[in-house]
Amino acid sequence: TVRQGGLSDIAAFNKLMRQTGERDAFGVHTPMYYHAAFEIFAPNNQVALFLAEYEERPLAGVMVFVLGKTAAYLYGASSNEERQRMPTYAVQWAAMEWAKAQGCHWYDLWGVPDAPEAELEANFADRHDGLWGVYRFKRGFGGQLQRTIGATDRVYNKLVYKLYQWRRGRE
Repeated sequence: TVRQGGLSDIAAFNKLMRQTGERDAFGVHTPMYYHAAFEIFAPNNQVALFLAEYEERPLAGVMVFVLGKTAAYLYGASSNEERQRMPTYAVQWAAMEWAKAQGCHWYDLWGVPDAPEAELEANFADRHDGLWGVYRFKRGFGGQLQRTIGATDRVYNKLVYKLYQWRRGRE
């Protein structure tokens, strides 16, 4: 089943994020980060957390944010257990229904491989590196690919940022 969660579910969501980060080799924020993000946007109903559970165990979760008429799927995670139940699809569908109920016209799945659309379509079934698995998952929902300027970093401390870039280059 899928349910809408609250602040008390951030620890379970973070556990899923850590499992996903370890499995798929990406960095994960601290529980305090997810807690703060939820707490800041919840009073204006601009965030929702959904958890898919089986036998009372969380299997997948998403945190979705709303700005204007767009809902953006920014954080998502899944357990290593019961993956054949496809809980990630269930939480996305619940989030899309919630976004529509909020008056959103668009649901932004946020991020695909940086390749031309023709290459995406020609290679999505065969590629397994980088964001290709993510693209396959998102492609399954239909919709249209929309290119935007993308995410950027706002630098407050140039020295720290240069160290950060250097470290990322070594990973």
